Amino acid sequence: MKTIIESCVSASATRVCAPLPHTKYPCNNNMFATCSASSSITRRPLSLSLISTTFSAFIFSLPPPPSSSSPSPSSKFPLSDFFEIPNSGGLKALDLLEGSGEVPSDGDQVAIHYYGRLAAKQGWRFDSTYDHKDDNGEPNPFVFVLGSSKVITGIEVAVRSMKVGGIRRIIIPPSLGYQNTSQEPIPPNFFDRQRLFTTIFNPTRLANGEGSTLGTLIFDIELVSLRHL
Repeated sequence: MKTIIESCVSASATRVCAPLPHTKYPCNNNMFATCSASSSITRRPLSLSLISTTFSAFIFSLPPPPSSSSPSPSSKFPLSDFFEIPNSGGLKALDLLEGSGEVPSDGDQVAIHYYGRLAAKQGWRFDSTYDHKDDNGEPNPFVFVLGSSKVITGIEVAVRSMKVGGIRRIIIPPSLGYQNTSQEPIPPNFFDRQRLFTTIFNPTRLANGEGSTLGTLIFDIELVSLRHL
């Protein structure tokens, strides 16, 4: 099925959606269509999954996979649209949807949905919370305490300036990504985990000076909720 992309613009947010089977919110027949601010769309869990699955490859001069029929994300979200979070050490972010809830602080318990990709593997998706289901088949968000240092720094930095309900795409440089194999989030699948870490910590490629690019990560993050502890 040919993917149709719909750009919905309201006064405070921009979101991207694509039609899925069995949904009552189909996009129209134009490749790019504008929706009114009064359009009603169930945002979660569809919002982040639609944004992420529509764009299977990413910027950073990564070509789309050969089998992909989706348009190149670089034409929709060029690198120039991203901003560098101040004092972050090089984390670049693009707000796809601005939340309307609280902004978390260190010590808060936050729940996020995410899609994680590895730039060195042409945007290979190594993990997603939408693959982690509870007993009812619903996706389980990833829960952690902000500032606990158990999560890779790039995610903590990005979440710290988000509002609940917001969706942000981030480019995490290696210095803010995985420094060891115990940092979260860790893909639950053994083969995904092995592929991720053998790429990032490949001794031969690191010795060849590729360390500045091997660990570059791309995350789409939705801040679902927060709880003050």
